[in-house]
Amino acid sequence: MASLDINKLDLYAILDVSEEATEKELVKAYRKRALKCHPDKNPDDPNAAELFHKLSKALELLTDPAARAAYDKAQKAKKAAEKRHKELDKKRQKLKEDLELREGEVFKQKETEFTATRNLAAEVERLRKEGSRLLDEEQNLLKEQIKKGNERIIIDDVAEEIKTPKLKIKWKAKKGDDSNGGYSYDVLYNLLHKYGDVLNLIISRKRNGSGIVEFKDRNAASMAAQFEKGLAENPLTFIWLDGQVEATTTTSQPTVVSSDDTDFESIVLHKMRQAEERKRLIEQMKEEDGNS
Repeated sequence: MASLDINKLDLYAILDVSEEATEKELVKAYRKRALKCHPDKNPDDPNAAELFHKLSKALELLTDPAARAAYDKAQKAKKAAEKRHKELDKKRQKLKEDLELREGEVFKQKETEFTATRNLAAEVERLRKEGSRLLDEEQNLLKEQIKKGNERIIIDDVAEEIKTPKLKIKWKAKKGDDSNGGYSYDVLYNLLHKYGDVLNLIISRKRNGSGIVEFKDRNAASMAAQFEKGLAENPLTFIWLDGQVEATTTTSQPTVVSSDDTDFESIVLHKMRQAEERKRLIEQMKEEDGNS
């Protein structure tokens, strides 16, 4: 008969006893089971001899204190290892499931991205074949404007966008006059804002006697240009900066600022609301004053 691997056998189960069984209980259990599975009583059972052999080994080992202690320790270690393997298998299974789930999500994302890209490509191709009615209309309009020699498209667009009226203000002031002819920012603002909202008021810092005012609406600017005289000893002169009538305190007949001048000025003044451009506007104003 082949030798038994004791570490693989559950000797307590073979004897049908608990792990806390006493020697007396072990012997009693052995006798009971041995009588049933003895080979002489079971000649037709090919497994009877093997079972009887296992019963004998179980009794032999478990009734020896040292052998039983070694067996119990080995079994405990074996069960602990089995538990670890089982827990590890659960973790591996969980990792596998998580990986499959992530792979599934990645696949769905890629599929969605692929579908979106494919649909976009299809729309682009459709537009290429069908064409865009709006684009065709705009391109045809552009061609017509070019044929008509309309080179003022950009300027007209900017001029159309500029809606706030602006006036250049001039008065007499000598170079180096700290009082600037009697006109400070507060003096000018108080004189002008009574006609309406003043959006911007700029006084030249390097050249006395010059400034620019921007009103919220044209009526306010028009009234200021027509009726505001300024200080009696130093009257103000107003000049429209967007092609409107120039009203002065020194002439009875109004004149019109040329459109060539106002085209450029309007584009520059359009940027006056941007903080970075205000300095350049003042420099422009200084240059114009220097040429006047």
